[in-house]
Amino acid sequence: MRTYPPEGAAEFVISSDPGEATRIQEEIERQLAHHHFDEREIFGIRLAVEEALVNAIKHGNRMDRSKQVRINYQVNPDRFDIGIADEGTGFDPGRVPDPLAEENLERPTGRGLFLMRHYMTEVVYHPPGNRLTMSKVRNGVHKTNGNGRCH
Repeated sequence: MRTYPPEGAAEFVISSDPGEATRIQEEIERQLAHHHFDEREIFGIRLAVEEALVNAIKHGNRMDRSKQVRINYQVNPDRFDIGIADEGTGFDPGRVPDPLAEENLERPTGRGLFLMRHYMTEVVYHPPGNRLTMSKVRNGVHKTNGNGRCH
């Protein structure tokens, strides 16, 4: 029996090719516009997705086009959810230097992770660090992490 994803949901497997990543970003942007996300929300989501895909291709799969990136996402009127997995060995996001620390201001490392956390409501790295899920809840609604601080 074949099952069909709900409207606004999609799954893709792409090679580690930045051009393929751009195609996915454009499809996500169309879905967001279809669900009436505003320009600012679309900008932030697109930037976060771009950073995550670049990290998967460049750092996870080391630009090896024989390795794949798996993407699944769901867009509905109140939220956007995405999962991205690469074939790399993973990493510990807690060991990535803070790009806002004075000693790192001129270093490029960590900026993508910072942008993803800034524009998305939730960013979760799953062990061993080669898979992440991100969510954007609409209209300024934020989840808290139990101590009142937003993710």
